[in-house]
Amino acid sequence: MEVIRHSGSEIERAKQDFRIRQLRARDLLNNDLDGADLEKHVEESIITTTVDKAVAWARGNAMFPATFGLACCAIEMMSIVASRVDVARFGFEAFRASPRQADLLILSGRVSIKMAPVVRRIWDQMLEPKWSIAMGACSSSMGVFNNYAVVPADKFMPVAVHVPGCPPRPEALMHGILKLRQEIVSGPEQSWRERYHAIGTEELVAIEQSTGEAAGA
Repeated sequence: MEVIRHSGSEIERAKQDFRIRQLRARDLLNNDLDGADLEKHVEESIITTTVDKAVAWARGNAMFPATFGLACCAIEMMSIVASRVDVARFGFEAFRASPRQADLLILSGRVSIKMAPVVRRIWDQMLEPKWSIAMGACSSSMGVFNNYAVVPADKFMPVAVHVPGCPPRPEALMHGILKLRQEIVSGPEQSWRERYHAIGTEELVAIEQSTGEAAGA
């Protein structure tokens, strides 16, 4: 921990600036602030933005993950709401039991071929805009269960962020959530739609790819 020592003059200057701001706020409430002082107060106190940026900021700081676990990674996912990681600091603690109320699907564990249609149905039932995180090596690349019965998540649904590990620690999942949050706040568009050629709620095959397959046939 870094300890920063301030001189007495800096502390007094900070107290004086705080007192000036208090007096200026009082004058504003009493309608005694006008002219150049009013313009200066407005410039220092008001932040302007666009509606798209405000909506993206709200989405990135109020995600509702689905209460959905697949395997051992789900134990690590549950622990992110505890005091050690405390995902509530970023507005992600409100896990929802209904896909209609969730906008984030965390695939915490391996996905079998029989389970994939069920996961896909849950994903389709979630309302837009929505995102997904493939947590662990199994849902990302089948991991140690690399056999005919397991399928990676991005083979049957779009994935925004992959979190490696077997299982990944809660801090790793937290890092993936923060990366997703940064992506959402930086722009309202969903990047996974461009990667998966998705329009609306459907994933479509690229036009040039389908044309090439038709020509080859």
